[in-house]
Amino acid sequence: MFQPIPLRKQRDYRLLLSARAVSETGAEVTRLAVPLTAATLLGASPAQMGMLTAAASLPYLLIGLQAGAVADRMRRHRPVMIGCELVSAGVIATIPAAWIAGLLTVPWLIAVTFVVGTCSVIFRAFNFPHLAVVVHESQRPQALAGFQSAHSLAVVGGPGLSGLLVQTVTAPFAMLIDAVSFLVSALLIRGIKAPETHTPAPPRGIWTEIREGLRAVVVDPALRALCGSGITINFFGSAYMALFVIYALTVLNLPAGMVGVITACFGVGGLLGALITSRLVKRVGENRMLTCSVLLFPLDFVVAALASGPVWAKFALMSASALISGAAVISFSICFGAITLREAPAELRGRINATMGFAMQGVLALGGLFGGLMGELLGLRPVLWMCAAGVALIMIPTIWLSPLRHSSAQRTR
Repeated sequence: MFQPIPLRKQRDYRLLLSARAVSETGAEVTRLAVPLTAATLLGASPAQMGMLTAAASLPYLLIGLQAGAVADRMRRHRPVMIGCELVSAGVIATIPAAWIAGLLTVPWLIAVTFVVGTCSVIFRAFNFPHLAVVVHESQRPQALAGFQSAHSLAVVGGPGLSGLLVQTVTAPFAMLIDAVSFLVSALLIRGIKAPETHTPAPPRGIWTEIREGLRAVVVDPALRALCGSGITINFFGSAYMALFVIYALTVLNLPAGMVGVITACFGVGGLLGALITSRLVKRVGENRMLTCSVLLFPLDFVVAALASGPVWAKFALMSASALISGAAVISFSICFGAITLREAPAELRGRINATMGFAMQGVLALGGLFGGLMGELLGLRPVLWMCAAGVALIMIPTIWLSPLRHSSAQRTR
């Protein structure tokens, strides 16, 4: 029986993981530094701040599907991934340069955010099928757990690093860290030696190929359930996050510092979830881990809606909830990626991943608008109950009534 080399001893995987860890940390610095620059140094209006936020996710709606189709056409993915990192580094570096020259404006920040978001969409479309040539199929859940751990570490440490840099060198210059991180990521990916064995799909017209990706997700029961559940949690999660800060500050009367700690607890939970999932999935399989993790998804909404009493009690309760929810979300994400790689035909992986990204990322804006509107009409706490009910009544049945509830037996293709 074939026994692959442990991941920790695989040079190519270590390079790919290091690239993502460095890039994710830099992205967390910029995620705080860009809005701080816009709000405090450039006097951005609320409408401009909204445009700045939308600019990051808009590329998913504009080119997400096309990027997946192009990725499936390509024999080699690494050159495009490297190019995306280099372009991102270059455009991020224009922010401090423009600030020094007195040319920096909010539209400039919006344009930079849009370009970096576009590169991110393309990178993700190419990185997903590329993972299949770097990591053996039996090790993909562990590999994805490593990526999720890197993301969780970035979520925990990135905001603190960003705050320190903003205080010491100002927000525009803090973004140089992100530019450097993209350069380092490009160099690490360039060092990967695994031969790219992907068989490109024959070109049949971009829209024909996009329809094939859409059809594959809709027709396959497992992929359809994954996509539907992802859309559901992103919609209601976005609605929750649109109100979370104002709810925590004005309704629960939590200090801003405690709100930050609760957010960090989610990242810590993600690290624990990655560790637990990478071990348990070997015993119970990706399907069972995924179906169990979704049972915990309504927890954060319910705890926040029920929170009351002294500040310390509300803080302790929500921190524990964030820790558990972070572990559940990361466990779900790891199994989600592994099952998608397993279920998707090799020639459709890029398009299937892009289709899911298009639907799941595109719905974030709708969820945020829904949360804000319902919060205005009904109040903040009722929206949290709506989010809990939506996840419980839509997402959990979607997964538990699908083939994902059964064995993780792999397909024979």
